[in-house]
Amino acid sequence: MPNRLATASSPYLLQHKDNPVDWWEWSDEAFAAARQRGVPIFLSVGYAACHWCHVMAHESFEDERVAAYLNRHFVSIKVDREERPDVDAVYMEATQAMTGQGGWPMTCMLTPDASPFYCGTYFPPVDRPGMPSFGRLLESVVDAWTNRRAEIEAAGQDVVRQLTERGATTPLTGSGITVEMLDAAAARLSDEHDDLKGGFGGAPKFPPSMTLEFLLRHAARSGDKRSEEMVAITCERMARGGMYDQLGGGFARYSVDDAWVVPHFEKMLYDNALLARVYAHWWRLSGDPLAKRVALETCEWMLADLLTDQGGFASSLDADSEGHEGKFYVWTPDELGPEAAAAFHVTPGGTFEHGSSVLQLLHDPEDWTGYDAERRRLLEIRNARVWPGRDDKVVAAWNGLAIAALADTGALFGRPDLVRAAARCAALLVDLHLVDGRLRRVSKDGVIGDPVGVLEDYGDVAEGLLALHQVTGDERWLAIAGELLDTAIAHFSDGDGGFFDTADDAQSLFTRPKDPTDGATPGGFSTLVNALLTSAALTGRADHRDAASTAIGLVAPLVERFPRFAGWSAAAAEALVAGPLEIAVVGAPDLAELARRTTSPGAVVVTGGDSPLLADRPPGAAYVCQGFVCDAPTSDPAALAARIGVRVRHDDVTLRP
Repeated sequence: MPNRLATASSPYLLQHKDNPVDWWEWSDEAFAAARQRGVPIFLSVGYAACHWCHVMAHESFEDERVAAYLNRHFVSIKVDREERPDVDAVYMEATQAMTGQGGWPMTCMLTPDASPFYCGTYFPPVDRPGMPSFGRLLESVVDAWTNRRAEIEAAGQDVVRQLTERGATTPLTGSGITVEMLDAAAARLSDEHDDLKGGFGGAPKFPPSMTLEFLLRHAARSGDKRSEEMVAITCERMARGGMYDQLGGGFARYSVDDAWVVPHFEKMLYDNALLARVYAHWWRLSGDPLAKRVALETCEWMLADLLTDQGGFASSLDADSEGHEGKFYVWTPDELGPEAAAAFHVTPGGTFEHGSSVLQLLHDPEDWTGYDAERRRLLEIRNARVWPGRDDKVVAAWNGLAIAALADTGALFGRPDLVRAAARCAALLVDLHLVDGRLRRVSKDGVIGDPVGVLEDYGDVAEGLLALHQVTGDERWLAIAGELLDTAIAHFSDGDGGFFDTADDAQSLFTRPKDPTDGATPGGFSTLVNALLTSAALTGRADHRDAASTAIGLVAPLVERFPRFAGWSAAAAEALVAGPLEIAVVGAPDLAELARRTTSPGAVVVTGGDSPLLADRPPGAAYVCQGFVCDAPTSDPAALAARIGVRVRHDDVTLRP
């Protein structure tokens, strides 16, 4: 019969509702049960699209013998890391401190007061070299708990003490960002860039979205051709390899090799929202047709495969179908036919398992019409296969990223359908996720979940609403974004100019997470400072600009020395040192189109509606301000292009006489 997870809102937890393990959700009641029984906590953290989470579930959590042992000796708690990033962050820090590495599934043993005393990741069903079986691990923990409980409890308390002290003694110490620091960050990235295959470092390679945004802004502000070159190489290699879905659009989570050939097949909303915006911004700088195609295809994939009935976007598509990773996406030459096999570089030897291959498009086809017809044919065949599972929960932060991507891409390429989708998603977040002025992190099927919003939710949703306001002119989005930012400052500030990842009134854990770095998504810290700067540019609010400036200054050493892990903060810093530009266009469509193509870091552009930047300005002209100073209005496209740094390309009709 189903366990306690049968009533969970998380699709990941629901995947485990029929396990024989007597799972609990993370709750005070679970810890009370452990205290009452005098047993340790077994904490398992994962997410719906995690391949190895599924493997461990099948091997161990569906095993009646293993489940009986767990139920007899532990209180078992299952956590969706996407729903509870606060819990994940605290115990991931413990896992990394104990083992030197981390990942999912995350396996932690806790005392009933939530102190971790043993941490790891995946454990197999049988002993392997250097890796004990999950059953052996459980037996060892039970033996230690039974015979050396006081020692175990003391060890857990010592772990908590060390992690708490480490957090308290490593404050951010930067005192300001400089142009020289940003130049040094770009130079460091140049040294680390793979000029042959794109990306940074070796396998596995993850899409460096935030780093690419920084390099685009750095190239635009400084004229640094090397930064632009790194973006071009990496974006092209990613888009032509197997990590990009050549049939359906959209990117997989990462490449297992260093050449973007074979992906880890899960497809995440956050990756695709971030990358769609990167490719749109790359086109804005370069005019490369590949950039435009990939930006639009990625947005179209989000609408086709992740859009929910309520207008939000689901979190992910699974890596597996029919119990096999990648089965939905791979092909053999016989399945494709000779012409398609040649076009997509599929050979009898294969690039994946059992002679199958992931599709690549290493060169543009000579006949796009024929290619599009073949692509539609193959897509129809693939759509008849068994689809990967979809995690239908709507995460506020990631939907904020999607709103920004859809609004930017729709405005740049004249796609009002994308802007409408962004507005519908924004309405869902505001009408459902915003409860009594505070964000809730997740919903599913139009029902709000219990987890409260963390810092990234406030920063990303505000960022999305600010992008949508610039495209639509709707003052509602600007006003709500400002309120979210004010709430974040009130409840997440650390008192020294930085920010915690959880609110001051959130559920207490043994440490309060405060991580200024970016990971797979922009960190809460960097999302907030970017949104604060944009808000200040749109409204003139000095308090938002001052809060962003102080926070960026604190992470300046991190930006300079480790830009790969602070790309979005570095992008915010580029906006700070550049101005940013404030551009208002009233009643001049040709100038409005031109204004949206500015690459000046952090520039805000409004062209209609109720924006404060448009107030009391006569029509027929563009108005440009920067650094509290405004230029004379202009109706000359060439003059506006020169002022806002828009390049004139051979296909540019706006600037032709």
